[in-house]
Amino acid sequence: MKLGADTKYVGIADNEKLFFENQFAVPGGFTCNSYVIIDEKCAVIDGVEEEYLDVWLKNVKKALGDRKPEYLVVLHMEPDHSGSIAAFAEAYPGAKIVSNPKSFAMMKAFYRFDPGERAVPAPDGYSLSLGKHVLTFTAAPMLHWPEVNVAYDEFTKTLFSADVFGSFGMPGSGEKWEDEARRYYFGIVGKYGAQAAGLLKKLAGKETELVCPLHGRALAGEELSRALELYGLWSEYKPEDEKTVIVYSSVYGNTQSAAMMLAEILEEKGKLADVWDLGEDDAYEAVASAFAHAKLVLATTTYNGDVFPLMKDFLNRLAERGYKDRTVALIENGSWAPAAARAMKAFLEEKCKNVSFCPTQVKILSAMSPESQQQIETLADELIGE
Repeated sequence: MKLGADTKYVGIADNEKLFFENQFAVPGGFTCNSYVIIDEKCAVIDGVEEEYLDVWLKNVKKALGDRKPEYLVVLHMEPDHSGSIAAFAEAYPGAKIVSNPKSFAMMKAFYRFDPGERAVPAPDGYSLSLGKHVLTFTAAPMLHWPEVNVAYDEFTKTLFSADVFGSFGMPGSGEKWEDEARRYYFGIVGKYGAQAAGLLKKLAGKETELVCPLHGRALAGEELSRALELYGLWSEYKPEDEKTVIVYSSVYGNTQSAAMMLAEILEEKGKLADVWDLGEDDAYEAVASAFAHAKLVLATTTYNGDVFPLMKDFLNRLAERGYKDRTVALIENGSWAPAAARAMKAFLEEKCKNVSFCPTQVKILSAMSPESQQQIETLADELIGE
């Protein structure tokens, strides 16, 4: 990572784990980022999960050389960043622990570690001088835990942003930052759009040239500008474009045929964004895609008089993250008593705000028929025309 001359990267990268938090697929790996600022006083900013402790302590020692750190700054208490606090305190008994006042109770709860007189509370607006580097703390509650702080280095115009602006993947892994950041945001942070929008407003007056998150790569230049633009949209639940996403679950291929027929029509008109098969694709990628675009088609089978389980799970993930302000179209399949469209509509009306529905609901009785094909063509016109 390209950082300032006085700021060193001491984090870890893991490209062997298959999942992050045991639920998010990470084929491109992930990072747990940690930084050292070397000035009249030295500060280490955040740590790593306990399993990476030895590597991290070696990285810290190498970055410091013959110096000793005066501070460990803890921006976020989730164990993938705080699992090394107690060991750090033991290795550097002269270092103070700087964190949001809410963090110290969490240290006791997680690790039975009490910093005692070494604790330096850093509430909203607190400043910590290291010399020419001055860190100013801004509270970022529920992004995505209640104790989160971000820290702004006035000298280098760098924002240490905790999990905000984070992403899956790692430099050189080949994934596009936007895709992995979107999946990260809507997977982990997305429920807290109001808090994300509030933080952006708090930070709007600061001239920021570099953002250093706790996951993924540091952001600067055009990439940082794009990140700020996207966070502005995401935090207010606004779509990135007016295209359509199709998400389907199919048992014997008939619902899939309907979804693909609609996809072909939309693609010819340049109005298709993505197609996701919940039986094959990453559900969190489908969630991120649904938030990224203005229109969503849900196609599934009736199952026990309700919605097929894979689609029901997808709907729950959307609602949990505050899905709203979108147009939704429904395609159902049922061999004798189709009920999926009615159930999906009722769920979205109850759980999601300001969702409008296309007038045409496609009904498939076992397999595609001339009638259902005509319904799909009519639905495509409605999606394209809105």
